[in-house]
Amino acid sequence: MTSHPSNSVSLHPYFNAHPGKLEAVKASLPAFISKTATERKNLYYDFTINGDNLFCREAYVDAEGLLEHLTNVGPMLQELLTIADLTRLEVHGPATELDKLRDALAPFNPVWFVYQSGVER
Repeated sequence: MTSHPSNSVSLHPYFNAHPGKLEAVKASLPAFISKTATERKNLYYDFTINGDNLFCREAYVDAEGLLEHLTNVGPMLQELLTIADLTRLEVHGPATELDKLRDALAPFNPVWFVYQSGVER
């Protein structure tokens, strides 16, 4: 078994809560987690907060899994974007998988990181 499945991709969105909306942002997180827990290609999904900044650490078996996730949480994400701004979006993975995501993620102006090497177990 490898620690980094050959096609896995990770998404790293950073949000900044609008003034006075941090508690509303926090209140939305359980619904995201519950919805994502049903996704068969999700490898991990969690949130961290620093002040008014929210970070979602998430990964999927492949690009298809990430696209399925975006469809799954799309309406909730649109709602989140009414109380928080997406300030940065990183996408990490092998070039062949990233290429499958470029059109769908283009409106979010992501930063693309191409996988080079890592620990395998």
